[in-house]
Amino acid sequence: MSDLVYEKETYDVIGACFEVYKEKGCGFLEAVFQECLELELGDRKIPFVAQPKLQLDYKGRPLKQTYSPDFICFDKVLLEIKAVSTLVDEHRAQVQNYLHATKLRVGLLVNFGHFPLVQHERFVL
Repeated sequence: MSDLVYEKETYDVIGACFEVYKEKGCGFLEAVFQECLELELGDRKIPFVAQPKLQLDYKGRPLKQTYSPDFICFDKVLLEIKAVSTLVDEHRAQVQNYLHATKLRVGLLVNFGHFPLVQHERFVL
C-alpha cells in the first residue's frame, strides 16, 4: 500500500497534464495550456476551480492583495502550471507559498514548456 498523500487525485491530474502535452506539445504560452487543461480536466470529470482569487493575510489581518493559483483540483490539490524551458527554484517557492497560504497539503508544479517531456514535481506539506 502506498503512503502518498492524495495519490489517486494527483495521478489523475498529472494524467490530464500528460494528455494536454501529448496533444499540444511545447511552445505555446501558458494561457493556451491553461485553457486546454480546463477542457481536459472537465472531460475527465476532475472537479476543479481555475484561477480562484484567494485571500492573503498578514499577521491575521486580510490584505487587499489576492493571489490566484492556476487550479485547485478535488478541493485539495493545488496545481500550478508553467510554460518555460525549465523549472527553477522560484517556481518551486511559489508552489510552497501557495500551499502555506491555502493550508492545502499537496501541490503539483507542471511545466509544459520543456522538451521532449512535460516536467512535473509534487510537493507535500
